[in-house]
Amino acid sequence: MLSIFSFISKGRGLTRQGAWIYNSVVEQARRPEFYQSLDIADTIDGRFDLIVLHAGLYLPRLKAVRVEGKRLSQAMFDHMFANLEFNLRELGVGDMGVPRKMKGMISAFYGRVTAYETALKDGDAVALRTALHRNVYRDAAVDLALVDALASYVRAASESLKAADDDVIAAGAFEWPAP
Repeated sequence: MLSIFSFISKGRGLTRQGAWIYNSVVEQARRPEFYQSLDIADTIDGRFDLIVLHAGLYLPRLKAVRVEGKRLSQAMFDHMFANLEFNLRELGVGDMGVPRKMKGMISAFYGRVTAYETALKDGDAVALRTALHRNVYRDAAVDLALVDALASYVRAASESLKAADDDVIAAGAFEWPAP
């Protein structure tokens, strides 16, 4: 018989696992190669865009995990935005400004993820490159070979995620390709 405590315990486990998975995504997004070799700005915006890019690749794959995928993906998403809100507050954004900033971040997340997913699903290299240049590089004048290299990385990461075992994805133990 299930008790309320087993439900709460399971919920806490999902919350912890969602946090673990999110942290593994952030760890990949913070790899120095992105900032040094691919010339992505090591700023709040650059970091946000790389987290969104990696979360946008990981969440749909996590959601497809057979047993707890949808709940784990929601736990990861919830932790991600709780963490982003915490960081806004740490940066000094006041209580009145946080909801507006969060709304903008959520909107940016969905817009970017939709652009990446659509380009990857359609196999449209130009659309992917354009979305990455617009979002990650903020349309800055940058060597297009760097944008192409990032697009190649995104395609490789997407394919690797598709091929990864469900248990590896749910554990947050996915080995990302090198940037």
